[in-house]
Amino acid sequence: MPKVKTNRIKYPAGWELIEPTLRELDAKMREAELDPHDGKRKCEALWPIFKIAHQKSRYVFDLYHKRTDISKELYEFCLDQGYADRNLIAKWKKPGYERLCCLRCIQPRDHNFATTCVCRVPKHLREEKDVECVHCGCMGCASGD
Repeated sequence: MPKVKTNRIKYPAGWELIEPTLRELDAKMREAELDPHDGKRKCEALWPIFKIAHQKSRYVFDLYHKRTDISKELYEFCLDQGYADRNLIAKWKKPGYERLCCLRCIQPRDHNFATTCVCRVPKHLREEKDVECVHCGCMGCASGD
């Protein structure tokens, strides 16, 4: 007989403080996923999803690393349960990647000439001033901006 899976998750102390914000962002994510993408380019349909995923990860990152409002146990719980992107947060800790919008912008295999995305170039070094990333719609996430 197979095991019966239950939805009994032990929430760490402090969860009740951040739960409303994370639930609100989850609702926005569901809304963005179900939003019709008529008249948009194929890549533009994913931009709101990338933006909300970034917001969730930044919220958890700021609570733990910047303001120290949550415990390490709650931080690890949020990462394990998928409320924040562990790999994106790991990049934010490194110098030069503090404002990184998504991981696709730094993967050379996704871009021409094996470079990074145009949004990673500081604004004062760009030839065109108004540029948006094809992958996530970011207008510029270089730390030197």
